[in-house]
Amino acid sequence: MGLSNIFPTRPPRGVLLMTTTVFSFSCLLANAFSSSQTSISSHLRSQKYVINPHSKRQVHQWTTPLQSSSSNNGVDNDDDTLYTVQILMSDTGGGHRASANALRDAFDVLHPGKFECDIVDIYTEYGPFWPFNGYVQGYKLMAKYPWTWDLFFRFGETDFGLWLNEFLLTTFCYEPFKECMNRPSGSTNKRADMVVSVHPLCQDLPLKILKDLDSGNERTTPFVTVVTDLGGAHKTWFNAGVDKCFVPSDALNKKAQSRGLDPKTQIVQYGLPIRKGFWSTTTNAEFSQQSTSNKKRIPFFSKPKDNINDKVSSSSKDKLREKLGLEQDLPTCLVVGGGDGMGGIVPISSALGKKLGSINDDDDNDDDCPNYQMVVVCGSNKEAKATLENMDFGPGVQVNVQGFVNNMDEWMNASDCLVTKAGPGTIAEASICGLPCMLFAYLPGQEEGNVPYVENAGFGKYSGNPEVIADTVFSWLSSPETMESMKEAALKAARPSATLDIARDMADIAFSAKTKLSTKEKVLVAVR
Repeated sequence: MGLSNIFPTRPPRGVLLMTTTVFSFSCLLANAFSSSQTSISSHLRSQKYVINPHSKRQVHQWTTPLQSSSSNNGVDNDDDTLYTVQILMSDTGGGHRASANALRDAFDVLHPGKFECDIVDIYTEYGPFWPFNGYVQGYKLMAKYPWTWDLFFRFGETDFGLWLNEFLLTTFCYEPFKECMNRPSGSTNKRADMVVSVHPLCQDLPLKILKDLDSGNERTTPFVTVVTDLGGAHKTWFNAGVDKCFVPSDALNKKAQSRGLDPKTQIVQYGLPIRKGFWSTTTNAEFSQQSTSNKKRIPFFSKPKDNINDKVSSSSKDKLREKLGLEQDLPTCLVVGGGDGMGGIVPISSALGKKLGSINDDDDNDDDCPNYQMVVVCGSNKEAKATLENMDFGPGVQVNVQGFVNNMDEWMNASDCLVTKAGPGTIAEASICGLPCMLFAYLPGQEEGNVPYVENAGFGKYSGNPEVIADTVFSWLSSPETMESMKEAALKAARPSATLDIARDMADIAFSAKTKLSTKEKVLVAVR
């Protein structure tokens, strides 16, 4: 991994000034208030002081259950009780909301009509002032200049950084966040029966607030953390006060233990929550075993009868390619730049397309007949899309350029390999589809660990150099044996049932908590 990926360009003077100012302000603020933390917090709470009236806030952002004919999967919970779940997140990256939506959908599949989810960007909607209500914009700016994110990530993991974050949130966000967590959830007139965090900054303060809301003596409302990072994660993800912490990998299991969570009673390792199009009813262990146990191997780019061990059979891939307007018989590479299209997608696609386009096997094809196919998904980057659509790649490759798509599962299942930034959700989804992954960028900190995760598992490589990327992907596509081997490795790492497994456990926690609360209420009535 070259430093050019972390420090790609010299940032504008304004970015340097902003970074230095905010960093210095944080340190000065901590020193100024360190002696008065208790008095300030107590005063704010005693006065029921809310810094921001939140006049533009949407009070009810709950989602109604989707229609489903699925059963309750054997759970003995046949009453008409409606359970509400508040999922706390912030749109600092697309993975947090995607995970929240995935969990909502999983609740509906497992227990149709019994769960309503209140998904809230608690910082954007309830942050009292900047920088708390500007985290999304700040994240996008730092993602553009990754060295700034690296600075804040490393500082935030120091003891002082952790203390400073907790102090500032408790001092300024306690009452606004309490208002959020106490609001009516779903179609009910009461707060949520369970709180779930899918964001690293939604553990410490929400747990304190829940204890306060639950009469102050002890917390009775279940609280669960679902970690949405993969190979690395910030320390703030892990709080020993949670009921359960769902982690996707061995690396994060170890980090959770290092933060004081009990591996037997608190940590559960299933995988990442992913979008519904990538789910499987097969358990993770069964999927991995089935995907790698077939002794009769078939050529990677051949068109045999359906292979039951493949996530998508050959006939299904043919149908998908026909639906998406792709050529049937060409080895296909999918290039994805993320929802915002960031990450140098134009130079990478240009180098790869021209590499594939310049190769033309005259023994098998006419001069104008392509040997390869490349699909580029530019997300919301309209400029990149327009540039690539007007680019000449050569006769050896068929190029299909897309903007923002809502059917990424279909594009992945119709492809043979993937070029992408090292986002955790994309990697998890690619492994389920058996796609070798060429990683070209990562955000320092939490995404840095995703590179060795993929490389050590044997289904991908990393480079920030477009020419190296082009040469590597071409070497894969020109070798069916290499593609088959990497596909097997990807399927072995896949966790297709993780979302349903997590939601099933969380539902059981909600059922158990409701039963305990009902029993406690009956005892109190009997005593009276």
